[in-house]
Order: sequence, then structure tokens, then C-alpha cells
Amino acid sequence: MQSSLARQLALPVRPGCADPGRLDRSGSLRLRCRAEAAPPASVARTGPYTGRDPEVKKPAWLRQRAAQGGKYARMRESLGELKLNTVCVEAQCPNIGECWNGGGGAGGEGDGIATATIMVLGDTCTRGCRFCAVKTSSKPPPPDPMEPLNTALAVVSWGVDYVVLTSVDRDDLPDGGSDHFVQTVRALKELKPGILVECLTSDFRGDLEAISSLANSGLDVFAHNIETVRSLQRIVRDPRAGYEQSLSVLKHAKNCKEGMITKSSIMLGLGETDEEVRQAMTDLRAIGVDILTLGQYLQPTDKHLTVREYVTPEKFQFWKEYGESIGFRYVASGPLVRSSYRAGELFVENLVRNQKAKPASSSS
Repeated sequence: MQSSLARQLALPVRPGCADPGRLDRSGSLRLRCRAEAAPPASVARTGPYTGRDPEVKKPAWLRQRAAQGGKYARMRESLGELKLNTVCVEAQCPNIGECWNGGGGAGGEGDGIATATIMVLGDTCTRGCRFCAVKTSSKPPPPDPMEPLNTALAVVSWGVDYVVLTSVDRDDLPDGGSDHFVQTVRALKELKPGILVECLTSDFRGDLEAISSLANSGLDVFAHNIETVRSLQRIVRDPRAGYEQSLSVLKHAKNCKEGMITKSSIMLGLGETDEEVRQAMTDLRAIGVDILTLGQYLQPTDKHLTVREYVTPEKFQFWKEYGESIGFRYVASGPLVRSSYRAGELFVENLVRNQKAKPASSSS
């Protein structure tokens, strides 16, 4: 017997099929035959559906062990004592164990640099991007005036040489929170002059003065993510964000301070085409972006965008090689790579220090 939906849409039932099917994004009819198991009744499609069969399970390469280890435990305790937020926790990053353990994987200590991405300006965002797990509100609590100093004290106590600062969007603040970033960078540099600081910022609503202030605060890497290809911006990001605005942020940061290293990130698996990825990479290189990260989008809750495709490790390796071939100085590309993944690893640290050592006349 045809379902009520089939009767309403007058969709034909293919012989041998138990389900009349459904329309995909392109308007084409997709039929489900008896050989295909029907989705469990418990599957909730409350998030925007992008076309992937919800029955498909995550591939093995996306499975991570629960985070543990000595460095991880000490860093988590320190952050809690000083009431500091990290994007590692708030955004449910799958690499928290590996990064906090200095490359030793989720369960043990490594020989590398432990990297935590400190999230300043609170834990509540004024925007509602459809990929992000951070909580949102149009009126978040005011920034903690002691946060810049507390952040600097915590980071210096860890003995790290490279730190990443990021933030939620703060459209409720006149400068988007730029001055709060500036205070934090200056506190870090005052307490430990040799530390390298990367700031992964919002777009500050395109405020070029706010961008200039931060770029000239003493930070070493200015990062801002375009997140996805041009055609998917309105689906993936909050309407107040945009592809051209993000490119303008990165371009201005590059141009307002000689020698500034810029960085961006793209999520894959949202329905983008290879040509669109190539074009996004070309657009970033055209404005001088030095470092690029590419990673698999993973749906944080059933209210967020669903995954269209699980991109293979081999395809990520292809994008790494392609990115380096068109001039990026460093590309981190892999299913579990995120914006700040192993940001302080030796290659990136040396890249930044070598850039700082160049005479101003030869900086690009």
C-alpha cells in the first residue's frame, strides 16, 4: 500500500520496492528498495539534511580514543582553576587528547609541543553557524576584564612556546572584541617575550580598524577561517558572515603589517565539489594566505548540518599536495585536522621564527 506521502505527491512505486522514495536536493527522485534497510525509527533528522544516507556509519579513520594522559590532565586542571575556556572543549574537538598531550595521541604523552587553543571573550557566541557546537545568545555575559592576564599567567606556567587564542563572535561589542585580543597578546608578550602567538579571530564585522589593531599588537600568526566554499556559505555560516568579507579580513591583516603570516581553514564533506575546493584555495593564495588546514566536517548534534560525504584520507593527502603545489607554505590536511591542529608543531614554529628573523625589506 502506498504511503500517504506517496499519494500526496503521486510518486510511483517501483516494482519490488517497499518505499516510494524521496526527492533529493537536485529534485531527482531517489527510490529505496527492499534490499535497503529502512532507517530506524529513532533516527532524528532535525538538522538540515544534505543528502547522505543516515544509516552510513562513521568510517574507522574517524574513530578516536577518549582523551587521557598526564599532560592532558594537568592542562585541564589548570584551565579549570583559572576559569578559562578552550575551543578544544567547547567545540568538541576530536583531537583534544593528541594536541594536549603534545602529539602522543589521545591516550599518552608525546615528544612534541602541547597545544591548547584558549577561547577568550567567554563561551557564548552571538552568531548561530549551522556547523558549530558552541552555545549562542544575542546578549552574552560581558567579557571578564581579568581574562587577558589570567590567560597569560596560565600559558606561561605551562612552559609552552606557541599558543593559539581564539574567540566566539561578539557582535554585541563595538569593536567585536578586538581590544580584548590585543590586551591578551600584550600580556603574553610581556610575561614571555619569546612566545609565539596565533590569533584565530572572528571577522569583526569587517571592521578594518579592529583588524589593524590586532595585527599590530605583537601577534605572530593571524588566522581567520573561510570555513567552506563560496556556494555553501549561506547554508553553513551565520548570515552575518560571508566569503568576501572573510577574504577581506585576511587580505587586510596581511597588508597592514609586513611579514604577517596568515592562515585559514576549510571543512570538507558538506557537499562541495573538487572544483569549488580548488577555487577556494586559489582565492586564499591570491591574497597571500600562507597556511591552510583542511578537515572533515562532523555533525556535533542532530540539530546541526548533516554530513554529505566522509572524505577519505587519500583525498585529504591529495589536497595537501595540491595546496603545497600552488604556493601554500604549509598545509595540514586530514580527516581529523582542525583549524588549530598541532599549531605549534616544529615546522610551523620554525616557519614563524624564520619569518620574524627576516629583514623588513625582504618580508612579503
